[in-house]
Amino acid sequence: MNRLILIIAFLFSCSFYACAQKKPIEKLTERNRLQSSIVLLNNEDSIIPLKELENRTIGSINADVPFDSILNKYEFVQAVLPGDDAQNFNTLIVQVNDRIFSDSLFISDLRNYAKTKQLVISGIGSMENLAKLNDIRVPIIWSEDTSRNASIMSAEIIFGGVAAKGRLKKPISPNFRIGSGYSTIQSRLLYSNPEAVGIDGKKLTKDIDAIAKEMIEGKAAPGAVVMIVKDNNVIFEKAYGNHYYNVKEPVKVTDIFDMASVSKIAATTLAVMHLEEENKIDLNKTIGDYLKDAQSTNKKDIKLRDVMLHQAGLVPFIPFYRDLTKNDFRTDSSAAFPVKVAESYFLRKGYFENVMWPAMLKSSVKSTGKYVYSDLSMYIMQHVVEAQSKMPLDQYVQKEFYDKLGMYSTEYNPWKRFPSVRIVPTELDKTFRKSQLIGYVHDQGAAMAGGVAGHAGLFSTANDLAIYGQLLLNKGTYGGEQYFKPATVEKYTKRYSESSRRGLGFDKWDPDTTNEYPSKLAPSSIFGHTGYTGTAIWMDPDQQLIYIFLSNRVQPDVSPYLSKLEIRSRILDVIYTALPKK
Repeated sequence: MNRLILIIAFLFSCSFYACAQKKPIEKLTERNRLQSSIVLLNNEDSIIPLKELENRTIGSINADVPFDSILNKYEFVQAVLPGDDAQNFNTLIVQVNDRIFSDSLFISDLRNYAKTKQLVISGIGSMENLAKLNDIRVPIIWSEDTSRNASIMSAEIIFGGVAAKGRLKKPISPNFRIGSGYSTIQSRLLYSNPEAVGIDGKKLTKDIDAIAKEMIEGKAAPGAVVMIVKDNNVIFEKAYGNHYYNVKEPVKVTDIFDMASVSKIAATTLAVMHLEEENKIDLNKTIGDYLKDAQSTNKKDIKLRDVMLHQAGLVPFIPFYRDLTKNDFRTDSSAAFPVKVAESYFLRKGYFENVMWPAMLKSSVKSTGKYVYSDLSMYIMQHVVEAQSKMPLDQYVQKEFYDKLGMYSTEYNPWKRFPSVRIVPTELDKTFRKSQLIGYVHDQGAAMAGGVAGHAGLFSTANDLAIYGQLLLNKGTYGGEQYFKPATVEKYTKRYSESSRRGLGFDKWDPDTTNEYPSKLAPSSIFGHTGYTGTAIWMDPDQQLIYIFLSNRVQPDVSPYLSKLEIRSRILDVIYTALPKK
């Protein structure tokens, strides 16, 4: 299936509920009413909520815009248009209504789909039409309410964003009797509003809008996306500004950003956690225990634990790109120059293996135990992950996490799969690659490594990061599947040393309160990471809070004002100020 054909053609710059016209309290009342009236039937095999997303190719038929757009927040779902062949899908979600039931052949089509595919029917309208589905033994979600919000909630029930609770209040047919209906539990994110968790949404929006306006006017970044998750509810989701300062190309909440160092926790650290649980990595063992080419170097006795804590004595970074000569790259690809670093820039074969990696292994080492933030740490952990998993890092995390979680807009080298209009540009690189970077990692070393590195290279969306964040707040469980033991999440996200604020891979609250990091009001429980391109994700297990900030502060070149104006930290303080008092 060509995943470039994105259903999210109907992209908007704020969430459904944030954009609705009804008052917040009215929306909450309506949601509660709908949840008790929408009925899930034929779910004896617990098909709903859908699981094993990595094995599903999902198509939707007859879906309206709100329904389809919500489906795509959980997994890539492609519209099957009239005349399209549905054979490429193993799962079909079909939305039915009163008008469709006037077509006598449609019921026959549903029966045929049910023979070869996992069929899910979402119906809205008269309960009398439900009787026509009596003999089709597939999961059915039915709502007599035909409103937009009913359509949205039906989509959320399919993926577990909302728990099914409704029961039939009258007999419909032999198989659909009074009291029929199955209950489920919420297992994925719900798309709600601030009032659902006791926050004044109007004030929250006003305060964040003001800081975002200051960001753009102060040339801190041309655009950004802010997302807030509280108690498993996405309560704020809004895009600001444009891709460029001088071009009107509005940022959308579904845009893909260069994560920069957020890659360290959203890719490499995840892989390390998983491999440790499989007893394939022991953090008390050394680099030399896992990497043969490090055994004759000054890195051989360094414990992986110290590498993950940034206290291994490694140099912060090595500016490899400064040593490139004209003999190292070409403007066209060939067998001798296959590594695509940017448009019209191809690095010679083996440059990373023959030049960069040996230089890292030969680099100086200071005494361990002192905190020195180093990109080399995650280059090293990438090699350990790949040695133990027998897979490249990007393929490993895609297989073990992103495909399973429904993070379908998260990957390395997004230029290979996504249209450029979905990818937010980073720097207009005038010195190294001499081109506008769109979909090519901003970090020079990661680019020279083929776009896949332990410390940088990952691209993602706010929604995908919210899924990742909720997985951690759930202590390793998401979508009804367990990825980690709770003890593993706790181990990696706690602070270890008096000399450092760091967890294992994760950044944390700075006990030196004069630094006000990550913000003035952030508590000691918080963990996450920031990225050089202007990104951040912070998770607070005490408040069950996720804060995501994505920007391209390096467009057209690196701006110092995102930090000087304290944009990311001030928005986080706005959130903490808005939280209801316990």
